[in-house]
Amino acid sequence: MIEATHLTKRYGATVAVDGLSFRVRPGRVTGFLGPNGAGKSTTLRMILGLTAPSGGTVTVDGVPFADRPRGLRHVGALLDAQDVHGGRSAAAHLSALARSNHIPRGRVADVLEEMGLGKAAGRRIGGFSLGMKQRLGIAAALLGEPRVLLFDEPLNGLDLEGVLWVRGLFRRLAAEGRTVLVSSHMMSEIEHTAEQVLVIGRGRLIADERLASLSGAAHGAAVVSVRTADVAALTALLAEEGATVRQASESEEAVEVSGLPARRIGELAGRHGLTLYELATRSSSLESAFLRLTADSVEYPAGPPARTGAGHQTGGTR
Repeated sequence: MIEATHLTKRYGATVAVDGLSFRVRPGRVTGFLGPNGAGKSTTLRMILGLTAPSGGTVTVDGVPFADRPRGLRHVGALLDAQDVHGGRSAAAHLSALARSNHIPRGRVADVLEEMGLGKAAGRRIGGFSLGMKQRLGIAAALLGEPRVLLFDEPLNGLDLEGVLWVRGLFRRLAAEGRTVLVSSHMMSEIEHTAEQVLVIGRGRLIADERLASLSGAAHGAAVVSVRTADVAALTALLAEEGATVRQASESEEAVEVSGLPARRIGELAGRHGLTLYELATRSSSLESAFLRLTADSVEYPAGPPARTGAGHQTGGTR
């Protein structure tokens, strides 16, 4: 288990992580989410003892990671797949890690085969694709058969087969009772992999919930898409029932309704003689829940595109 208590990191006047407290429990995949600059990478580095906290504590199974000898036997991590010596072979890279952590040399061949890199064991890493480097980084994380695993953007550069393979790997590791923490900006992958989700913004904890709760009714009730020729009449009818009706962007005949289930909408429309061409429930996604939660935590939000044309000069002075 990973446990952070009031974890804080300051860089001069900048607070990167601000009093962060959470637990990452074994037996499940936990997604770690936040906008760019939220403090995710700094938090991961503090868990691994690579960055010293300005305040608070973080432990792995009750002990600071920096205090553990032969760390790869306790925690495996992939922070940057590119951070490897390009002149070494994959086997030499893993062998060096194995020797320094008193790990049996036989594990090197085992993890290379498991990652699909057995035939590339003797090749220099500098010639690897990003996807192959990601697989090598995961192999290094698994080398010491640790109980705790951390992955930062592990899917970068992987093809579809690789993405599906990694999903299954993370689920298997969690099913074995290991603690698995995955940081990613790819909401769809967290949605397909994680059971628990940690969300931070501006270094502070925003949410620590089960995935189903975060993307469900607690952070955005299901929306019902309705298409009808008489939008005005339907809108008035649903508003009387306390529903919220919003014009959909794709068609003048389409609206999005929240606050009433699809069945009730259909009953009301039928009772008042309104013809519906479409009636479909669309559940809130993790992506939409994430955007709502972090709306006030984005460091550099994008604005509307600049207007161009007559009267609006976009270049500098001539």
